[in-house]
Formats: sequence, C-alpha cells, structure tokens
Amino acid sequence: MIRLALEAVSRWAIPLLLAGIPLYALTRKVKVYPAFLEGAKEGFQVAVRVIPPLVAVLVALGMLRASGALDGAARLLGPVTAALGLPPSVLPMVLVRPLSGGAALGVVGDVLRSDGPDGYAGRLVSVMAGSTETTFYVLAVYMGSVGITRYRQALPAGLLADLAGFAASVAVVRALFGP
Repeated sequence: MIRLALEAVSRWAIPLLLAGIPLYALTRKVKVYPAFLEGAKEGFQVAVRVIPPLVAVLVALGMLRASGALDGAARLLGPVTAALGLPPSVLPMVLVRPLSGGAALGVVGDVLRSDGPDGYAGRLVSVMAGSTETTFYVLAVYMGSVGITRYRQALPAGLLADLAGFAASVAVVRALFGP
C-alpha cells in the first residue's frame, strides 16, 4: 500500500509541480513570463560570477594531475596511509576530493578498474565519494558567486568535515567488509 502511494507520488510529482507553479502564480495575478525572464537574467549573472573561480580550480587540479604530483604524493604517502587502512590506490581520492567532484569520480573509476568494485579499495573509494564534499570548489564557486572572499571559519570547518568523512569511511568499510 505504501509502496503504491510512493510510486504514484514519484510519477506525478514533477508534472504537477511544472503545471501547478505557473497556475498558482496566475491565480495570484503574477506575470509569469516576465518573472521567469527576471530569474533567468539573475541566473546568468550568477553564472558569469562563478566562471572565474571555477576555471581556477579546474586548471589547478589539471596541473596537479598532469604533472604527476598526485601520483607522486600517493606513492610517497602510501606506506604511511596503508597502516591506517588506506590503500595507496585510494590516496589520490583523499587529495582530489576536496578540489573537484569530477576529478574524484575519475579516481573512483580508476580504482574500480584496477582493484575491482568488490574489493576493499573499490568499496572504500565508493563510500568516500559519497561521504565527503568538494570543499575548495564550494568555497571558490558558491562563496565567490555571492562575493564572500574571506573563508576564515569555512575552510577549516570544511576540511575537518572532509577528514571526518574519510575517517568514517575507513571505519565503516573495515567494520562491514574487512580490510
């Protein structure tokens, strides 16, 4: 019974919202098309403000990957992190995830191809991808889009949250699946 209700809601939610919002606006005598255009104009202005920090983050990340610095750091730190339950193949995820979600998904794909989806590294990198945030990306793009340039508390809080997510991922994957 509940399943059928949820299926009906999920099937009709978007069509009802797409039809219901303009109908509601019309009943309130809102000029829908001019309001839509104003929102689109504001969205475009936000996109223009977001582009420079976004490009900066993506270029910096591309430089790190192309130079081999991420792989070098993984090789250098691998013996230390292996003792903490973090295989060397997963270490690039820890380094890249705070910078870019797209690059992190690339690391996930690499690990899944090399170590397999059912191995410890594959499971760990998958859980890490869902348990952490792209901290520097969020700071650069979202805070930059609204003009916030001082990240006094946001940066340490975001990095601490990422560290907690990485540590919790290791603990949960070890507890559920073993090393």
